[in-house]
Amino acid sequence: MKLEIAVVSAAGAAVAITGGADRVELCSALELGGLTPSQGLAVATLERLAQLASEAGPGDKPAGVHPLIRCRPGDFSYSQDDVNTMVEEVKALLGIGCAGVVVGALLPDGRLDRDAVARMADAARETSPTAELTFHRAMDQVPDALGLIDELADLGFTRILTSGQAATAGAGIDMLRKMAEHADGRLQIMAGGGLKPSDIPAMYEAGVQAVHLSAKRMVSGNTSAVAVGSADSAAYQVTDQEIVRAAAMECANLPTR
Repeated sequence: MKLEIAVVSAAGAAVAITGGADRVELCSALELGGLTPSQGLAVATLERLAQLASEAGPGDKPAGVHPLIRCRPGDFSYSQDDVNTMVEEVKALLGIGCAGVVVGALLPDGRLDRDAVARMADAARETSPTAELTFHRAMDQVPDALGLIDELADLGFTRILTSGQAATAGAGIDMLRKMAEHADGRLQIMAGGGLKPSDIPAMYEAGVQAVHLSAKRMVSGNTSAVAVGSADSAAYQVTDQEIVRAAAMECANLPTR
């Protein structure tokens, strides 16, 4: 069972990897569901994880960084300009050394926008032949989840991030089981969406091959009193190493398949 943590900073990536994560999904604006990280953020994250690998020992490779490619918040039905932007983001972020990208696009009726997704997949492979392709939680809005698995396997995707089309992965476990069975090793099913470390054994039993957590907590630099019901403009999200460690421990305690 692989553990992926969604992070929004180089510091968060370091917390995730030292806490036991196998890789990170890098994004910005996690409060909006995640948007494409800047190239500067990606460079800083790659450098920080390379530093951690060098400190761990000679020959150790940095953990994989997989940036989310999502040029705007909202739905997953994109204009031609949106797709052009995301194709360029794919090329730029893989070109500086990221291990893969997280992409997705749907038609207005909820079916896969195969042309848009194929363009992003082709751009990824042309930039980095070894790039891993993850389809994001647009999966949870399609009318035929099992059919989409077939389409993405045909397009050469590595994995799908999904809650099993439910509000949380825990609630979607029956569909996650069906997805894992249907995928049958052609690509990985990665459970994510409101996932807690304590859910991981059930995900394993359902046949899921990876889990995805944001493992976040709110902090604030505001030292003054904040009125009840008012927003704290100094508050922001950070990666919580204790949550990462708890999830990593759950993964480590699972039996070998």
